[in-house]
Amino acid sequence: MPAMVNEPDHAISSARHGHYAQYLEAARVALLAKFDCGDVQMQASGYVWPIIEMRMKYMAPLEFDQPVRIRATIVEWEHRLKIDYLISCLHTGRRLHKASSVQVALDMASRRMCWVSPPVLWEKLGVLVRTQ
Repeated sequence: MPAMVNEPDHAISSARHGHYAQYLEAARVALLAKFDCGDVQMQASGYVWPIIEMRMKYMAPLEFDQPVRIRATIVEWEHRLKIDYLISCLHTGRRLHKASSVQVALDMASRRMCWVSPPVLWEKLGVLVRTQ
């Protein structure tokens, strides 16, 4: 498994139970923006990256208006883009929720899924492009 690329924290000033997917999306967008890999930039490179899988694990309840921190970490990029998430209490650090999302590259010209992530992703992440 490839090593972790980055661990930015994304803070939400007030959480609401049941909005986990929205919080994860905000953290995903913030993480990918740091690598210039936002949806607009990747589409301009000829690829779209649909989320094909999302897993969530409830660990403890979020309280109404509880400030939380979301850590998003890229853990795979060779064949798919997998991001792990951890939601924790901003004040105590208590772990509240774990999740992951998986995206795959879709070549816009052919409308086919790529079995290997395109070189543009590797370049933006700052990892060496694998020679075939």
